[in-house]
Amino acid sequence: MAGLPAKDPRKYRKRIADTILKDKLSASGAVLIEGPKWCGKTWTATAASNSQLFLEDPDRQVSYLKAADTKPSMLLRGEAPRLLDEWQTAPVLWDAVRFAVDQRGKPGQFILTGSAVPVDNVVQHSGTGRISRMLMRPMSLFESSESNGSVSIKDLFDGECEIESFSNLSVEQIAFAIARGGWPASLGSDDKTALLRAIDYVEAVINADVSRVDGINKNPNRVRALMRSLSQNISTTASNETIRADIASSDEDENISDKTILQYLRALDRIFVTDNLPAWNPALRSKTAIRTSPKRQFADPSIAVATMRLSPGRILDDFEYFGFLFESLCDRDLRVYAEANDGQLFHYRDSSGLEADAVICLNDGRWASIEIKLGKREIEEGAKHLIDLKNKINLEKMKEPSFLMIVTGTEVAYRRDDGVFVVPIGCLKN
Repeated sequence: MAGLPAKDPRKYRKRIADTILKDKLSASGAVLIEGPKWCGKTWTATAASNSQLFLEDPDRQVSYLKAADTKPSMLLRGEAPRLLDEWQTAPVLWDAVRFAVDQRGKPGQFILTGSAVPVDNVVQHSGTGRISRMLMRPMSLFESSESNGSVSIKDLFDGECEIESFSNLSVEQIAFAIARGGWPASLGSDDKTALLRAIDYVEAVINADVSRVDGINKNPNRVRALMRSLSQNISTTASNETIRADIASSDEDENISDKTILQYLRALDRIFVTDNLPAWNPALRSKTAIRTSPKRQFADPSIAVATMRLSPGRILDDFEYFGFLFESLCDRDLRVYAEANDGQLFHYRDSSGLEADAVICLNDGRWASIEIKLGKREIEEGAKHLIDLKNKINLEKMKEPSFLMIVTGTEVAYRRDDGVFVVPIGCLKN
Protein backbone atom coordinates (compact mmCIF):
# COMPACT_ATOMS: atom_id res chain seq x y z
CA MET A 1 0.00 0.00 0.00
CA ALA A 2 3.01 2.29 0.37
CA GLY A 3 2.97 3.39 -3.26
CA LEU A 4 -0.80 3.71 -3.52
CA PRO A 5 -1.72 6.49 -5.95
CA ALA A 6 -3.90 9.20 -4.48
CA LYS A 7 -7.52 9.52 -5.55
CA ASP A 8 -8.10 6.64 -7.93
CA PRO A 9 -11.91 6.49 -8.17
CA ARG A 10 -11.79 3.79 -10.87
CA LYS A 11 -10.75 1.19 -8.31
CA TYR A 12 -12.34 2.40 -5.09
CA ARG A 13 -15.43 0.52 -3.96
CA LYS A 14 -17.65 2.42 -1.54
CA ARG A 15 -17.54 1.25 2.05
CA ILE A 16 -19.89 1.56 5.00
CA ALA A 17 -16.93 3.09 6.83
CA ASP A 18 -17.03 6.09 4.47
CA THR A 19 -20.02 7.59 6.28
CA ILE A 20 -18.60 6.84 9.73
CA LEU A 21 -15.33 8.53 8.78
CA LYS A 22 -17.13 11.58 7.37
CA ASP A 23 -19.14 12.01 10.57
CA LYS A 24 -16.08 11.65 12.77
CA LEU A 25 -14.07 14.16 10.70
CA SER A 26 -16.84 16.72 11.14
CA ALA A 27 -16.66 16.32 14.92
CA SER A 28 -12.94 15.77 15.65
CA GLY A 29 -9.65 17.36 14.71
CA ALA A 30 -8.26 13.99 13.65
CA VAL A 31 -9.50 10.45 13.11
CA LEU A 32 -7.50 7.26 13.63
CA ILE A 33 -8.59 4.32 11.47
CA GLU A 34 -7.33 1.03 12.88
CA GLY A 35 -7.76 -2.49 11.59
CA PRO A 36 -6.04 -5.48 10.03
CA LYS A 37 -3.71 -5.15 7.06
CA TRP A 38 -5.37 -5.35 3.66
CA CYS A 39 -8.85 -4.48 4.97
CA GLY A 40 -8.95 -1.24 2.94
CA LYS A 41 -8.02 1.43 5.48
CA THR A 42 -5.64 3.22 3.12
CA TRP A 43 -8.09 3.24 0.23
CA THR A 44 -10.88 4.62 2.40
CA ALA A 45 -8.64 7.24 4.01
CA THR A 46 -7.21 8.27 0.63
CA ALA A 47 -10.69 8.73 -0.80
CA ALA A 48 -11.56 11.07 2.10
CA SER A 49 -8.28 13.02 2.23
CA ASN A 50 -6.89 15.96 0.24
CA SER A 51 -3.19 15.22 0.79
CA GLN A 52 -1.35 12.03 1.71
CA LEU A 53 1.83 10.84 3.42
CA PHE A 54 2.61 7.11 3.01
CA LEU A 55 5.14 6.38 5.73
CA GLU A 56 5.91 2.89 4.44
CA ASP A 57 6.85 4.10 0.95
CA PRO A 58 10.26 2.36 0.59
CA ASP A 59 11.67 5.16 -1.59
CA ARG A 60 10.97 7.84 1.00
CA GLN A 61 10.71 6.10 4.34
CA VAL A 62 14.25 6.94 5.49
CA SER A 63 13.79 10.65 4.80
CA TYR A 64 10.36 10.62 6.42
CA LEU A 65 11.74 9.04 9.59
CA LYS A 66 14.59 11.57 9.73
CA ALA A 67 12.09 14.39 9.40
CA ALA A 68 9.98 12.84 12.14
CA ASP A 69 13.02 12.76 14.45
CA THR A 70 14.05 16.30 13.60
CA LYS A 71 10.89 18.30 13.01
CA PRO A 72 7.71 16.16 12.86
CA SER A 73 5.52 19.17 12.03
CA MET A 74 7.10 19.14 8.53
CA LEU A 75 5.25 15.91 7.78
CA LEU A 76 1.92 17.48 8.71
CA ARG A 77 2.06 20.08 5.96
CA GLY A 78 -0.56 19.58 3.28
CA GLU A 79 -4.17 20.26 2.50
CA ALA A 80 -6.62 18.99 5.13
CA PRO A 81 -7.73 16.38 5.72
CA ARG A 82 -4.15 15.07 5.50
CA LEU A 83 -3.61 11.32 5.56
CA LEU A 84 -0.75 9.88 7.62
CA ASP A 85 -0.75 6.24 6.52
CA GLU A 86 0.71 3.68 8.99
CA TRP A 87 1.51 6.47 11.44
CA GLN A 88 2.90 4.02 14.04
CA THR A 89 6.03 3.77 11.86
CA ALA A 90 6.90 7.18 13.36
CA PRO A 91 5.04 7.24 16.70
CA VAL A 92 6.11 10.83 17.41
CA LEU A 93 3.51 11.88 14.85
CA TRP A 94 0.72 11.09 17.33
CA ASP A 95 1.75 13.88 19.69
CA ALA A 96 2.54 16.15 16.73
CA VAL A 97 -0.98 15.67 15.39
CA ARG A 98 -2.52 16.24 18.82
CA PHE A 99 -0.58 19.49 19.19
CA ALA A 100 -1.45 20.66 15.65
CA VAL A 101 -5.14 19.98 16.26
CA ASP A 102 -4.99 22.15 19.38
CA GLN A 103 -3.24 24.92 17.50
CA ARG A 104 -5.56 24.93 14.49
CA GLY A 105 -8.79 24.58 16.42
CA LYS A 106 -10.69 23.12 13.46
CA PRO A 107 -12.25 19.69 12.81
CA GLY A 108 -11.21 17.36 10.03
CA GLN A 109 -7.49 18.12 9.91
CA PHE A 110 -5.91 14.66 9.84
CA ILE A 111 -6.64 11.01 9.13
CA LEU A 112 -4.26 8.46 10.62
CA THR A 113 -4.28 4.78 9.68
CA GLY A 114 -2.62 1.93 11.55
CA SER A 115 -2.40 -1.85 11.14
CA ALA A 116 -0.81 -2.32 14.55
CA VAL A 117 -1.17 -0.89 18.02
CA PRO A 118 2.22 0.58 19.04
CA VAL A 119 4.03 -0.71 22.08
CA ASP A 120 3.06 0.90 25.35
CA ASN A 121 4.29 4.38 26.31
CA VAL A 122 5.46 5.45 22.85
CA VAL A 123 3.10 8.44 22.89
CA GLN A 124 2.85 11.01 25.64
CA HIS A 125 -0.88 11.74 25.41
CA SER A 126 -3.98 9.64 24.72
CA GLY A 127 -5.39 12.06 22.17
CA THR A 128 -8.72 12.19 24.00
CA GLY A 129 -10.84 15.05 22.72
CA ARG A 130 -8.60 15.59 19.69
CA ILE A 131 -8.27 12.23 17.93
CA SER A 132 -11.35 10.07 17.38
CA ARG A 133 -10.94 6.35 16.75
CA MET A 134 -12.70 3.93 14.44
CA LEU A 135 -12.06 0.27 13.77
CA MET A 136 -12.31 -0.88 10.17
CA ARG A 137 -12.87 -4.50 9.27
CA PRO A 138 -12.73 -6.48 6.03
CA MET A 139 -15.67 -5.98 3.69
CA SER A 140 -19.11 -7.29 4.56
CA LEU A 141 -21.06 -9.25 1.97
CA PHE A 142 -23.17 -6.16 1.28
CA GLU A 143 -20.04 -4.11 0.56
CA SER A 144 -18.73 -6.82 -1.78
CA SER A 145 -22.14 -6.86 -3.54
CA GLU A 146 -22.78 -10.48 -2.58
CA SER A 147 -25.66 -9.53 -0.30
CA ASN A 148 -28.48 -7.76 -2.11
CA GLY A 149 -29.18 -5.59 0.94
CA SER A 150 -32.95 -6.12 0.81
CA VAL A 151 -33.21 -6.27 4.63
CA SER A 152 -31.77 -3.36 6.60
CA ILE A 153 -30.66 -3.59 10.23
CA LYS A 154 -31.53 0.11 10.59
CA ASP A 155 -35.05 -0.45 9.27
CA LEU A 156 -35.60 -3.34 11.68
CA PHE A 157 -34.52 -1.16 14.60
CA ASP A 158 -36.86 1.56 13.31
CA GLY A 159 -39.83 -0.78 13.46
CA GLU A 160 -40.04 -2.36 10.00
CA CYS A 161 -42.20 -5.45 10.40
CA GLU A 162 -42.78 -6.76 6.89
CA ILE A 163 -39.92 -8.36 4.99
CA GLU A 164 -40.20 -10.50 1.90
CA SER A 165 -37.10 -11.08 -0.18
CA PHE A 166 -34.79 -13.73 -1.56
CA SER A 167 -31.05 -14.27 -1.36
CA ASN A 168 -29.18 -15.26 -4.49
CA LEU A 169 -26.30 -16.79 -2.52
CA SER A 170 -26.00 -20.55 -2.72
CA VAL A 171 -24.33 -22.63 -0.03
CA GLU A 172 -21.39 -23.10 -2.39
CA GLN A 173 -21.05 -19.34 -2.85
CA ILE A 174 -21.16 -18.81 0.90
CA ALA A 175 -18.35 -21.35 1.35
CA PHE A 176 -16.27 -19.54 -1.26
CA ALA A 177 -16.95 -16.14 0.33
CA ILE A 178 -15.76 -17.52 3.67
CA ALA A 179 -12.55 -18.91 2.16
CA ARG A 180 -11.82 -15.80 0.08
CA GLY A 181 -12.62 -13.34 2.85
CA GLY A 182 -13.58 -9.69 2.71
CA TRP A 183 -10.20 -8.42 1.53
CA PRO A 184 -10.84 -5.66 -1.06
CA ALA A 185 -7.87 -6.65 -3.25
CA SER A 186 -9.34 -10.14 -3.67
CA LEU A 187 -12.56 -8.91 -5.23
CA GLY A 188 -12.45 -9.16 -8.99
CA SER A 189 -9.51 -11.56 -8.93
CA ASP A 190 -9.81 -15.06 -10.30
CA ASP A 191 -10.79 -17.64 -7.70
CA LYS A 192 -7.32 -19.17 -7.33
CA THR A 193 -5.61 -15.80 -6.81
CA ALA A 194 -8.26 -14.67 -4.34
CA LEU A 195 -7.81 -17.78 -2.20
CA LEU A 196 -4.02 -17.48 -2.30
CA ARG A 197 -4.18 -13.94 -0.93
CA ALA A 198 -5.69 -15.20 2.33
CA ILE A 199 -2.87 -17.75 2.62
CA ASP A 200 -0.29 -15.01 1.96
CA TYR A 201 -1.88 -12.94 4.71
CA VAL A 202 -1.61 -15.79 7.22
CA GLU A 203 2.01 -16.55 6.30
CA ALA A 204 2.96 -12.89 6.73
CA VAL A 205 1.36 -12.88 10.18
CA ILE A 206 3.13 -16.08 11.26
CA ASN A 207 6.58 -15.30 9.91
CA ALA A 208 6.88 -11.54 10.38
CA ASP A 209 4.01 -9.38 11.61
CA VAL A 210 3.41 -11.08 14.95
CA SER A 211 7.06 -10.56 15.95
CA ARG A 212 7.46 -7.10 14.45
CA VAL A 213 4.58 -5.58 16.40
CA ASP A 214 6.33 -5.73 19.78
CA GLY A 215 9.93 -6.46 18.74
CA ILE A 216 9.87 -9.88 20.42
CA ASN A 217 10.85 -12.80 18.20
CA LYS A 218 8.27 -15.57 18.26
CA ASN A 219 8.66 -19.15 17.18
CA PRO A 220 6.79 -19.44 13.85
CA ASN A 221 5.89 -23.06 14.58
CA ARG A 222 4.23 -22.05 17.83
CA VAL A 223 2.45 -19.13 16.19
CA ARG A 224 1.13 -21.51 13.55
CA ALA A 225 0.03 -23.97 16.24
CA LEU A 226 -1.71 -21.15 18.11
CA MET A 227 -3.52 -20.00 14.98
CA ARG A 228 -4.54 -23.57 14.18
CA SER A 229 -6.02 -23.93 17.65
CA LEU A 230 -7.87 -20.63 17.31
CA SER A 231 -9.11 -21.81 13.91
CA GLN A 232 -10.32 -25.13 15.31
CA ASN A 233 -12.09 -23.29 18.12
CA ILE A 234 -13.53 -20.45 16.05
CA SER A 235 -16.95 -19.19 17.17
CA THR A 236 -16.58 -20.91 20.55
CA THR A 237 -15.66 -19.71 24.04
CA ALA A 238 -12.64 -22.03 24.26
CA SER A 239 -10.46 -21.21 27.27
CA ASN A 240 -6.77 -20.36 27.24
CA GLU A 241 -6.18 -23.77 28.81
CA THR A 242 -7.81 -25.43 25.79
CA ILE A 243 -5.61 -23.37 23.50
CA ARG A 244 -2.52 -24.25 25.53
CA ALA A 245 -3.34 -27.97 25.35
CA ASP A 246 -3.77 -27.75 21.57
CA ILE A 247 -0.43 -25.99 21.13
CA ALA A 248 1.39 -28.38 23.46
CA SER A 249 0.03 -31.34 21.53
CA SER A 250 0.96 -30.02 18.10
CA ASP A 251 4.28 -28.57 19.22
CA GLU A 252 5.23 -31.69 21.19
CA ASP A 253 6.14 -29.31 23.98
CA GLU A 254 4.06 -29.67 27.10
CA ASN A 255 6.05 -26.95 28.84
CA ILE A 256 4.67 -24.00 26.90
CA SER A 257 3.67 -21.49 29.56
CA ASP A 258 0.49 -19.49 30.01
CA LYS A 259 2.64 -16.36 29.92
CA THR A 260 3.96 -17.26 26.46
CA ILE A 261 0.47 -17.96 25.15
CA LEU A 262 -0.80 -14.64 26.50
CA GLN A 263 2.14 -12.84 24.89
CA TYR A 264 1.35 -14.44 21.52
CA LEU A 265 -2.38 -13.73 21.84
CA ARG A 266 -1.67 -10.11 22.76
CA ALA A 267 0.48 -9.73 19.67
CA LEU A 268 -2.31 -11.08 17.46
CA ASP A 269 -4.69 -8.60 19.08
CA ARG A 270 -2.29 -5.74 18.42
CA ILE A 271 -2.20 -6.43 14.69
CA PHE A 272 -5.98 -6.93 14.62
CA VAL A 273 -5.79 -10.56 13.48
CA THR A 274 -8.02 -11.72 16.33
CA ASP A 275 -11.32 -9.97 16.97
CA ASN A 276 -12.99 -11.79 19.85
CA LEU A 277 -16.67 -11.10 20.54
CA PRO A 278 -17.34 -9.89 24.11
CA ALA A 279 -20.11 -11.28 26.29
CA TRP A 280 -23.33 -9.35 26.91
CA ASN A 281 -24.35 -8.64 30.49
CA PRO A 282 -28.03 -7.66 30.53
CA ALA A 283 -30.35 -7.15 33.50
CA LEU A 284 -32.20 -10.43 34.11
CA ARG A 285 -35.35 -11.26 36.06
CA SER A 286 -33.60 -14.13 37.87
CA LYS A 287 -30.15 -14.56 39.39
CA THR A 288 -28.92 -16.76 36.56
CA ALA A 289 -25.13 -16.56 36.24
CA ILE A 290 -24.01 -15.03 32.96
CA ARG A 291 -20.93 -16.45 31.25
CA THR A 292 -18.36 -13.76 30.59
CA SER A 293 -15.90 -15.53 28.28
CA PRO A 294 -15.46 -13.91 24.87
CA LYS A 295 -16.25 -15.82 21.71
CA ARG A 296 -13.10 -16.65 19.73
CA GLN A 297 -13.06 -14.91 16.36
CA PHE A 298 -10.61 -13.70 13.76
CA ALA A 299 -11.03 -10.42 11.93
CA ASP A 300 -12.16 -12.49 8.96
CA PRO A 301 -13.17 -16.16 8.67
CA SER A 302 -10.75 -16.61 5.76
CA ILE A 303 -7.90 -16.45 8.29
CA ALA A 304 -9.13 -19.68 9.85
CA VAL A 305 -9.65 -21.33 6.46
CA ALA A 306 -6.20 -20.30 5.23
CA THR A 307 -4.54 -21.41 8.47
CA MET A 308 -6.19 -24.84 8.14
CA ARG A 309 -5.41 -24.91 4.38
CA LEU A 310 -9.02 -25.67 3.49
CA SER A 311 -10.61 -25.16 0.10
CA PRO A 312 -14.28 -24.16 -0.33
CA GLY A 313 -14.98 -27.76 -1.31
CA ARG A 314 -13.42 -29.13 1.86
CA ILE A 315 -15.45 -26.68 3.94
CA LEU A 316 -18.59 -28.23 2.46
CA ASP A 317 -17.36 -31.71 3.37
CA ASP A 318 -17.61 -30.90 7.10
CA PHE A 319 -20.95 -29.21 7.72
CA GLU A 320 -20.41 -28.97 11.48
CA TYR A 321 -17.23 -26.92 11.02
CA PHE A 322 -18.89 -25.05 8.16
CA GLY A 323 -21.49 -23.92 10.71
CA PHE A 324 -18.81 -22.40 12.95
CA LEU A 325 -17.19 -20.65 9.97
CA PHE A 326 -20.59 -19.37 8.85
CA GLU A 327 -21.14 -17.94 12.32
CA SER A 328 -17.78 -16.18 12.06
CA LEU A 329 -18.78 -14.71 8.68
CA CYS A 330 -22.07 -13.46 10.14
CA ASP A 331 -20.35 -11.99 13.21
CA ARG A 332 -18.01 -10.05 10.92
CA ASP A 333 -20.88 -8.62 8.89
CA LEU A 334 -23.10 -7.94 11.90
CA ARG A 335 -20.29 -5.99 13.55
CA VAL A 336 -19.93 -3.81 10.47
CA TYR A 337 -23.69 -3.23 10.33
CA ALA A 338 -24.00 -2.60 14.09
CA GLU A 339 -21.23 -0.01 14.10
CA ALA A 340 -22.85 1.77 11.15
CA ASN A 341 -25.88 2.21 13.44
CA ASP A 342 -23.85 3.47 16.40
CA GLY A 343 -23.88 0.10 18.10
CA GLN A 344 -21.79 -2.85 19.16
CA LEU A 345 -22.05 -6.62 18.85
CA PHE A 346 -21.94 -9.09 21.75
CA HIS A 347 -22.85 -12.71 22.41
CA TYR A 348 -24.84 -14.16 25.32
CA ARG A 349 -24.62 -17.37 27.30
CA ASP A 350 -25.71 -18.21 30.84
CA SER A 351 -25.32 -21.05 33.29
CA SER A 352 -28.57 -22.68 32.15
CA GLY A 353 -27.13 -23.15 28.67
CA LEU A 354 -29.34 -20.51 27.07
CA GLU A 355 -27.46 -18.52 24.46
CA ALA A 356 -27.77 -16.00 21.67
CA ASP A 357 -25.07 -16.10 19.03
CA ALA A 358 -25.15 -12.30 18.64
CA VAL A 359 -26.72 -9.30 20.34
CA ILE A 360 -26.68 -5.86 18.76
CA CYS A 361 -26.72 -3.10 21.35
CA LEU A 362 -27.15 0.48 20.14
CA ASN A 363 -25.83 3.33 22.22
CA ASP A 364 -29.36 4.74 22.62
CA GLY A 365 -30.37 1.63 24.61
CA ARG A 366 -32.12 -0.32 21.86
CA TRP A 367 -31.06 -3.91 21.36
CA ALA A 368 -31.80 -7.02 19.34
CA SER A 369 -30.83 -10.65 19.82
CA ILE A 370 -29.81 -12.90 16.95
CA GLU A 371 -29.27 -16.59 16.36
CA ILE A 372 -27.10 -17.78 13.48
CA LYS A 373 -28.21 -20.98 11.78
CA LEU A 374 -26.75 -22.26 8.53
CA GLY A 375 -29.71 -24.43 7.51
CA LYS A 376 -33.50 -24.63 7.82
CA ARG A 377 -33.63 -27.48 10.33
CA GLU A 378 -32.21 -25.34 13.12
CA ILE A 379 -34.56 -22.37 12.69
CA GLU A 380 -37.18 -23.63 15.15
CA GLU A 381 -34.58 -24.18 17.86
CA GLY A 382 -33.10 -20.74 17.23
CA ALA A 383 -36.47 -19.04 17.55
CA LYS A 384 -37.10 -20.79 20.86
CA HIS A 385 -33.75 -19.59 22.23
CA LEU A 386 -34.51 -16.00 21.24
CA ILE A 387 -37.97 -16.00 22.85
CA ASP A 388 -36.65 -17.68 26.01
CA LEU A 389 -33.95 -15.01 26.30
CA LYS A 390 -36.49 -12.22 25.78
CA ASN A 391 -38.56 -13.63 28.62
CA LYS A 392 -35.53 -13.63 30.92
CA ILE A 393 -34.76 -9.94 30.46
CA ASN A 394 -35.84 -7.56 33.21
CA LEU A 395 -37.89 -5.09 31.17
CA GLU A 396 -38.18 -2.73 34.12
CA LYS A 397 -34.48 -2.00 33.71
CA MET A 398 -34.09 -2.52 29.96
CA LYS A 399 -36.09 -1.83 26.84
CA GLU A 400 -37.94 -4.57 25.00
CA PRO A 401 -35.86 -6.00 22.15
CA SER A 402 -36.39 -4.05 18.93
CA PHE A 403 -36.46 -7.36 17.07
CA LEU A 404 -35.48 -11.01 17.24
CA MET A 405 -33.74 -12.44 14.19
CA ILE A 406 -32.27 -15.67 12.86
CA VAL A 407 -29.54 -15.14 10.26
CA THR A 408 -29.33 -18.09 7.91
CA GLY A 409 -27.58 -19.52 4.89
CA THR A 410 -30.98 -20.18 3.30
CA GLU A 411 -32.77 -18.29 0.51
CA VAL A 412 -35.99 -16.68 1.81
CA ALA A 413 -36.38 -13.73 4.21
CA TYR A 414 -39.67 -13.65 6.12
CA ARG A 415 -41.32 -12.92 9.47
CA ARG A 416 -42.56 -15.90 11.45
CA ASP A 417 -45.92 -15.98 13.23
CA ASP A 418 -44.11 -15.56 16.56
CA GLY A 419 -42.54 -12.32 15.30
CA VAL A 420 -39.04 -13.70 14.79
CA PHE A 421 -37.40 -12.58 11.55
CA VAL A 422 -35.61 -15.17 9.42
CA VAL A 423 -33.07 -13.41 7.21
CA PRO A 424 -30.47 -14.96 4.88
CA ILE A 425 -27.00 -13.42 5.20
CA GLY A 426 -27.31 -12.71 1.47
CA CYS A 427 -30.12 -10.22 2.18
CA LEU A 428 -28.63 -8.20 5.04
CA LYS A 429 -27.19 -4.71 5.09
CA ASN A 430 -26.57 -2.00 7.68
